[in-house]
Amino acid sequence: MLTGAVDIGGTKIAVAVVSDIGSVAGREEWPTRLLGPNDAVARMAEALTRLAGQSGTPLRGVGIGCTGPVDPLTGIVGDVDLLPGWSGFGLAEQLSNTTGLGVAIENDADAAALAEAEWGAGRGTSRFIYVTISTGIGTGMVFDGQLYRGAGGAHPEAGHQLLDPAGPACYCGARGCWESLASGTAMEQWARSQSAEFHNITAKDICRLAGESDPLALRVVDRECEYLGIGLANLVTMLCPDAIALGGGVMQSADLFLDRVRSIVRARCGLVPAGQVIITRAALGGDAPLLGAARVWQVRSPQVRS
Repeated sequence: MLTGAVDIGGTKIAVAVVSDIGSVAGREEWPTRLLGPNDAVARMAEALTRLAGQSGTPLRGVGIGCTGPVDPLTGIVGDVDLLPGWSGFGLAEQLSNTTGLGVAIENDADAAALAEAEWGAGRGTSRFIYVTISTGIGTGMVFDGQLYRGAGGAHPEAGHQLLDPAGPACYCGARGCWESLASGTAMEQWARSQSAEFHNITAKDICRLAGESDPLALRVVDRECEYLGIGLANLVTMLCPDAIALGGGVMQSADLFLDRVRSIVRARCGLVPAGQVIITRAALGGDAPLLGAARVWQVRSPQVRS
């Protein structure tokens, strides 16, 4: 049987059906801000029904990976800056009522971490951390095969660890957190502050220009490496994982960052065996969020009633 998968990010919502061995059988997507939460649920349900019909195989349940804070036990969306109007919305319950299927939900970084741990860069490790660097920065931790949760079942927001108290303000309430300094959005904002010529620049454009040796783009990449490396060094010092996999849109240009980031981590982690920590690009590429959503259902289905 197939599992329905829904990935909800700040930029787009993607829906797919996924096999038990981790292959995406079909997908659809649309801009996140195109619809409010109720209309989005209706469209998710329609897409899932259509994709299952095309495959000729029924769905056994649906997994969701959603950006920002979500309560995995109640299925309620928290205060997510990237999803205006969704706060307090019972996403899992509403989608379950609409589809007639059981629905399980996790933060999107946790979902991708589960997928990478099972099928990707974390396979065979005991202590694995997934970091996505895109519109924001999210992390998911899988230790001894289990998704790590904090107090009250909370998802640890390592993307909002404080790096520079004099840094830019973030919607989380802090200044100079990791996301505000090293996300794709942070790259864009800093580049635009440096030159009027970059007033509409995107992180993807910056990486392309850096590959062409543009001086300002190279400065942006150098700054990104520094802050990305500092945040990763903190994770290595505190948690000593076996492996860290880096995903998200910015890591489509991983060759610009990985060697420098590894050097920064080794230089800053003097009390732990940082040289034994594998820091690599995530293995599942653009499929990671949807595979992660499906993996959420596979892991959580015994707890979820249809």
